[in-house]
Amino acid sequence: MRKSTPETYLGMIKEFMGSINKAIPMFVLAGGFGTRLRTVVSDVPKPLAPVGSKPFLFYLIRNWIEQGVREFIFLLHYEADQIISYLDNSEFKLLITDLKISYIVEPEPLGTGGAVKYALEQCNVDGEFLVTNADTWLSTGIQLLMDSPAPSIATVVVPDVSRYGEVQVKEGLIESFSEKRDSCEEGHISAGMYLLCGDPFFQCDEAKFSIETVILPKLISIQKLRAVSLECDFIDIGIPEDYQSFCKSVRS
Repeated sequence: MRKSTPETYLGMIKEFMGSINKAIPMFVLAGGFGTRLRTVVSDVPKPLAPVGSKPFLFYLIRNWIEQGVREFIFLLHYEADQIISYLDNSEFKLLITDLKISYIVEPEPLGTGGAVKYALEQCNVDGEFLVTNADTWLSTGIQLLMDSPAPSIATVVVPDVSRYGEVQVKEGLIESFSEKRDSCEEGHISAGMYLLCGDPFFQCDEAKFSIETVILPKLISIQKLRAVSLECDFIDIGIPEDYQSFCKSVRS
């Protein structure tokens, strides 16, 4: 048997990574005001909420990189200068040579759909792209989503859907999104990460609109929106309790 060398292992790793990574950029929605978190994080925008000695965004980017994403386009508005300063000095750029991090600042709040449409108009992105929130933690599952045909959304099962609204799935397709309700039941919810393409955004005449209320319902109506169910840790740090829960998990 031929003896393996460190160079052999390095080649195997590069070959493996090359085989699993699709060149799909990720749009990161990071322009919100984060009003629900202001009681505990008031001096920085939500993505920069401190978790130990690092901002929450550090853990997000590291996790996304570990799952194979190499191009990030941050969509900014509120306190954009602070996030830009962090991104421009990101330690990841020094560690990973093929990493691309850029940002686009909205002239005014455009909503999640309007922000993506504006970004598509500003940059050269063809084909599929990921969209995710800068306040949501998914421990794994990006590769499963990227391997699914667009349009698809990631879903997770939570013990209480009342805070989020439930996703109804049939034979792998999204049938509907239920409104938030008082009853506490287990069920599927949107995990806040999508694999999409540009056509539905350019077909919308409005400048300000929401992915959740405009784009997704249109895709559901023509039975095109697939569900990719993930079994992973899911945390939305948008409220103090969950933010503190994430901080505790990092400390432990």
